[in-house]
Amino acid sequence: MTAHTQLIRGRIVSASVTVDDGVVMVSEDRIDAVRSFAQWRATHRDLPEPPFSGTVLPGLVDIHNHGGFGYRFDTVRGEQARAAAQSHHARGSTTVVASVVTGPAAEMVAQTATLRELAEEGALGGIHVEGPFLSAARCGAQDPRYLCDPDLGLTDRLLEAGGAHLRAMTLAPERPGYAAVARRLTDNGVVVALGHSDTDYASFRNALAPKGSGSLVTHLANGMPPLHHRNPGPVAAALAAAAGGDVTVELIGDGVHVDPGFAALVFATAPGRVALVTDAMQAAGLGDGEYQLGPQPVTVRAGVARIADGSIAGGVSTLLECVARAVRDAGVPLRAAVLAATSVPAAALGLADVGDLRPGYFADILTVRDNLHLRGVLRRGQWLK
Repeated sequence: MTAHTQLIRGRIVSASVTVDDGVVMVSEDRIDAVRSFAQWRATHRDLPEPPFSGTVLPGLVDIHNHGGFGYRFDTVRGEQARAAAQSHHARGSTTVVASVVTGPAAEMVAQTATLRELAEEGALGGIHVEGPFLSAARCGAQDPRYLCDPDLGLTDRLLEAGGAHLRAMTLAPERPGYAAVARRLTDNGVVVALGHSDTDYASFRNALAPKGSGSLVTHLANGMPPLHHRNPGPVAAALAAAAGGDVTVELIGDGVHVDPGFAALVFATAPGRVALVTDAMQAAGLGDGEYQLGPQPVTVRAGVARIADGSIAGGVSTLLECVARAVRDAGVPLRAAVLAATSVPAAALGLADVGDLRPGYFADILTVRDNLHLRGVLRRGQWLK
């Protein structure tokens, strides 16, 4: 051990290690080792015992986030997007994939280029483009004025703007031109996410792996027809694919977008294939009031964000709050809920060195109380305020 080594002791819950009393050893910005306390003590008898810090989790990974705390990712102002990312980092989401929402094509390209700069400096884990190739019938809070059929020209502009940091794009598989754009995305290492779709079970299932390109489902059950036993639609197709291990399904765990009973069903159906997300927007972490999501004005009342037609317009929770709700309200086991906010989303987007507590990974670590209230956030080896 060196003078720069940090020791974090507590009940460790992660994909690689789950132990009631363990020690994470951190050197600079990386994890050096993870040991049970007994193992650590046996090889460090001369050192003082590190204090017990509660429950120790990997830094959370939010792969669908439009902003929060008064800031937005759908912007060309880098300082605005940076503040959104840092605000979520400080609340436990140490890796944030910034989501661009449907708008005029030139604006979406410019916003993607702005976010790329932040991803290159490490403030963001990547970029997710939600739209504009989505179903008008299931557009939700996506502005219908700017929806269009999948277009290779616009896709290439977005790919150029995002570079290697464009990690995912959400498309509706029923729109003409989908197949060519999905192929272009996968050829460039971008995850094809299916969502905001009004198609039937068979069409949605065939667009998902292994037959199709889709490996992620954007906010399951939102932006698609309701699950019905005689018309199962995209929800059933996504659950069947996830249960088979072919895809990962996003689930907005804020208690608003889906009922806790539905969340319980999803976790039970597709263990290890559920990624909790916030779909957070500008109002996340703040109170009721008037906000913005892309081109659309949003009103938050009683903690629910809606556009003028009543559609829900993103979430106002943090990812740690979503994990706590999954455990408390949906009865999801703690480890399953933690993995759904760490290793599962990281794997879904191919994010390296995050989402787990293992040697060589970034020193992104949370300490939380038994009720999952935040105690401390270590990001890249630095404690955040």
